[in-house]
Amino acid sequence: MSHRNNRQAGVRIRSRVAVIVAGAALLSWAGPGANAFWTASSNGGSAAAAADAVAAGATPSTSVSAGNVTLAWNASATLAGRPVSGYTVARYASAAGGTKIPAGGSCAGTVAAGLGCTDQGVPTGTWYYTVTPVLAQWTGSESARSAGAAVDTTPPAAPGISVPPFVNAGNVTAVPVSGTTEPGASIALTITDAGAAHTVPATATANALGGWSVAVNLSSLNAGTITYRAVATDTAGNPGTVPGIATSTKDVTAPTVTAVALADSAGPGKDDGMMEPKDTATITFSEALDASTICSDWAAGASGTLKGNNDVTVTISSRNVLTVAVNSSACATSRIGTVGLGAGTAYGPATGTATYKGNGSNASTVSWDASTKKLTITLGALATGTPNGAEQVAAAPSYTPPDGIKDIAGNSLALTSFTSPTTSRF
Repeated sequence: MSHRNNRQAGVRIRSRVAVIVAGAALLSWAGPGANAFWTASSNGGSAAAAADAVAAGATPSTSVSAGNVTLAWNASATLAGRPVSGYTVARYASAAGGTKIPAGGSCAGTVAAGLGCTDQGVPTGTWYYTVTPVLAQWTGSESARSAGAAVDTTPPAAPGISVPPFVNAGNVTAVPVSGTTEPGASIALTITDAGAAHTVPATATANALGGWSVAVNLSSLNAGTITYRAVATDTAGNPGTVPGIATSTKDVTAPTVTAVALADSAGPGKDDGMMEPKDTATITFSEALDASTICSDWAAGASGTLKGNNDVTVTISSRNVLTVAVNSSACATSRIGTVGLGAGTAYGPATGTATYKGNGSNASTVSWDASTKKLTITLGALATGTPNGAEQVAAAPSYTPPDGIKDIAGNSLALTSFTSPTTSRF
């Protein structure tokens, strides 16, 4: 009885050994590329062998940033539910066929941990990725290829950039900056004053046509040259290497009146203290004005003179206020302002007004000198009325600006009346 039991135990041991040897032989025959293998088990004293296999890899998803492609995929396991030990990642230049290229970056070799990686330094093109699961020396089937990952490694060109020539009191809190770049690109804008003492950053995104714009508050920057530097980053994540550059001049100081003076015309037969042809009223400003805001026909930074065949009429009221009217044929829109001839004086007639105009050398004129920053009104020939014939004492004249005169930067001249601290007379 004991002999028979011993013989049965030996048969069972030999059976187990045979299964293990057979499994080992099959594994050796299948080689390292096999995706099926045998496992041995014992149940109730009997030996058994079962085949298992590594399932196919899951199709990866991709996202692209410049020359980097980040992949993610679902976990794989054997048919019996055993987890795999890692994954290999490859890419192709086409959706079918083509050469298999091992991925690089954190996707190189076998990805042993996690369900994702980043293929770095990928050349420009459209790439299709696969994932192959690995269990020890066995591999599963390569996954289906991903959707195409379009890689663009070309940096965008310098953005076009447009800025106002001047930053003034009217726009300093919302200076408009605009330009063009690749559609959808993001713009990083850096704005600095002279010496980059202060910096204001801003961002914008280009529309479908490549246009972008932003309004920036430059109150914190010093007056003087303002530099705008715009760098684009395209939708593929490539930062530009060449910035777009533009400059403005910041001037938020409003112009002021610094002097008003009356002057008697020189020459024989001229009397100080009496109003006569060729007498002048001159207004001096703190800075150069935009000449086009004095006469719309003049250039902004130029000098100019209005005269002609009765085109300029200077009127002196009985209240000693000098006003100027300009024919639209000489200047479509003019802004001159009024000059008070001084308290206590009586240059004008007792009632009514006196007017001065004329032709040629006898014409009344208005002239602006950009270099001296002076606006001069010259009386022409007496046309109507009778000015006071009595000599007037020197007094302090005044000037009341019209609405709309501005400096070169666009800052408005205040409408406050200015009275000269010194006296003068015709």
